[in-house]
Amino acid sequence: MRRSLLIGTLLLLCSPLLAAGYHLMRTLPLAGDKGWDYAIADSAGRRLYVTHGDRVMVVDLDSDTLVGQVAPLQGIHGVALNPALGRGYISDGKAGAVVVFDLKTLAIIKSIKAKPGVDAIAFEPASGQVVAFSGEAGAAVFIDAAKGEVAGTLDLGGKPEFCAVDGKGTVYVNLEDKAELLAIDAQARKVLSRSSLAPGQEPSSLSMDVEGGTLFVGCHNRMALLMDAASGKMKASLPIGAKVDASAYDPGTGMVFHSCGDGTLWAAVKGEKGNFSPLAPVHTQPGSRTMALDLKTHLLFLPAADFEPLPLSATAKDEHSRPKMIPGSFKLLVFGKD
Repeated sequence: MRRSLLIGTLLLLCSPLLAAGYHLMRTLPLAGDKGWDYAIADSAGRRLYVTHGDRVMVVDLDSDTLVGQVAPLQGIHGVALNPALGRGYISDGKAGAVVVFDLKTLAIIKSIKAKPGVDAIAFEPASGQVVAFSGEAGAAVFIDAAKGEVAGTLDLGGKPEFCAVDGKGTVYVNLEDKAELLAIDAQARKVLSRSSLAPGQEPSSLSMDVEGGTLFVGCHNRMALLMDAASGKMKASLPIGAKVDASAYDPGTGMVFHSCGDGTLWAAVKGEKGNFSPLAPVHTQPGSRTMALDLKTHLLFLPAADFEPLPLSATAKDEHSRPKMIPGSFKLLVFGKD
């Protein structure tokens, strides 16, 4: 199976790919010179939440204007949304806490002690819990959304990187150091299954086609794996760029996207038989490794900034070296179709 996947990927890379049709439509300047991580779009509430160092910047999706921010925080990673309760949840990894805020006013309500380095975070509606993952602790923290308190923790046996939910009680998470995909019963707070992601290495992104039962796992060896959610078996692989950090599936268009830190955006489109065909990569900007998808407009929002060149010595010494951000260059790149 692994050999056939590798051969299939090589054939795809050598074959002409159809254009994705996405291009840069506009750029939205944002204030601040700190680093960033994940972004998430509330397509119904028409707001975009962008994590930016010590704050969450909130953008109106219809007017492209900054309407507020959630601050002060310490060092944040992701945001989960619970519109039914009117609450949002921020993983403040530096503080080792999950911060609860009001979706309407953006006021901070409380800080819940979690685990050091909490990063990926999602709201699981069937159990009514927020699940925050800590790579530093190798654990998941479950928070009762209604009570606003920790309901339990779960040792994962590896370093979690990103997660996805099916809306029916199952949470999926990839372990970056083990190259595994875990399925977790949120209500029981236990691991249901572990699946190998080989030949994928260092899985970093995760999204899901809930209706089709397919999970999309972006890996750092320039490969996206399509996993069957029910069985945990690998269905296919797709080519992507280097330094992937986010993926998103759009059920309205049948397209899956992977944003990569090398300045490329890779897409694939779902066919009549449920298979996915890769499309030609779209050029973004180096460092624009995360993104958010607006399901209403089908637009993609990629945080980005301009950087000073790395010294040749630093590049040769450490491929993970980060150059210095040019002040005033933080922005959102908006990609879409005409």
